[in-house]
Amino acid sequence: MNDSTRPGYLTPVSSPPLYDEPLESELGRWISGVCGLPAEMVIPRWTEPPPASPVAGLTWCEFDINVELGDMPAMKVVDRYTDALSQNEVIAVNCSFYGPGGQAVAALFRDGLYLAQNNAELNKIGPTFVSCGTLIPAPELINNQWLRRYNLTVTLHRQVIREYGIQSLVSTSVNIFGE
Repeated sequence: MNDSTRPGYLTPVSSPPLYDEPLESELGRWISGVCGLPAEMVIPRWTEPPPASPVAGLTWCEFDINVELGDMPAMKVVDRYTDALSQNEVIAVNCSFYGPGGQAVAALFRDGLYLAQNNAELNKIGPTFVSCGTLIPAPELINNQWLRRYNLTVTLHRQVIREYGIQSLVSTSVNIFGE
């Protein structure tokens, strides 16, 4: 049993937030939707097996994410059977736009981040847009050929709530006797 009525470790009883490949998949769709690149041209870094890089002359995006703890977590009683741990996460989405249109697509993505409708679509998977860094040129030498690359870091925020089976005494009757 995964609750506080018995000794031992507790694990969450609620559905977990997105991490790993599911989060990368959703963020890839978001990047594609905001910048207009086809979904197959927005590729997460460090996948297994590694995808082939698109051929020279195409514009594409590669990205990775860093997730870090924001503010201190807080516990809250949900009901007599459940407590919730609430914490904020800061998600840095590091994008590299490659190819002859890399700078234009990166600028289009950057500008599209500020539209409320685009943020509303992102909110459906949990995070919200916070800020966007500088568009930095960083050409890369691949197969003895210079490839245009522009890096852009986008900061997102999300609140993660994990519920645990911690049974609490919510109310009781108390009689006080004495003088």
